[in-house]
Amino acid sequence: MLGPLSVPRRRLLLLAPVALLVALAAVLVVLAPERATGSYAERCERFAVDAEARAAAVSGTGAPVLVVGDSWSVGLGLADPTASWPARLDGRVHVAGFSGSGFSARASGCGDVSFATRAPVALGALPAETLVVVEGGLNDWDRSADEITTGFEDLLSTVAGHRVVVVGPAGAPSRAAYVGRVDALLAELSARHDVAYLSALDVDLDYLDDRLHLTPAAHAAFGDWVAAGVRGAARP
Repeated sequence: MLGPLSVPRRRLLLLAPVALLVALAAVLVVLAPERATGSYAERCERFAVDAEARAAAVSGTGAPVLVVGDSWSVGLGLADPTASWPARLDGRVHVAGFSGSGFSARASGCGDVSFATRAPVALGALPAETLVVVEGGLNDWDRSADEITTGFEDLLSTVAGHRVVVVGPAGAPSRAAYVGRVDALLAELSARHDVAYLSALDVDLDYLDDRLHLTPAAHAAFGDWVAAGVRGAARP
């Protein structure tokens, strides 16, 4: 004969596999993005390798230029990263880019790879007259004004003595709702410190399916736009 506890026990036995499937589904939801893109450590290692490769691909001739930037400068998503937008600038162009980085120290999940941290290392082997073009802000979308301000001022202190042009974030569809605040803050900080600022918020560009990174044609268009802006910023 079945005792009073038999029905609940049978229900538990029936429910146990269901609960296990639910738990496994939850784990897969959490892990799926990491399996698709690799672990964060693997991504950071890949970003570092990409940064070194792009830094080695110096382009052009003439006056030295250093571009300090994020994944756009590195050419993330391009079949040929050396065709990223800095290749369109005038001069002998060096690129110190790192995907996911920004003005603030915590913009990246790969540690402090901020512009202020990387710029002096890249400038160490370049002449004193090197122009510094800083491009970014898309990865600062969720950072506070204080964090961005600190990173911006730290950057300027590391490039003291160099002519600097700051290029703000474009309105990439995936972050268009957030970067207006960053653009306004960078414009204000640039004006306060007498630094040339190019607002890219309204530049019309084509994006890859991720709605964040540029197509090859957009890299060329953006590079030409920055080049024209840098020339204009150099006028008295």
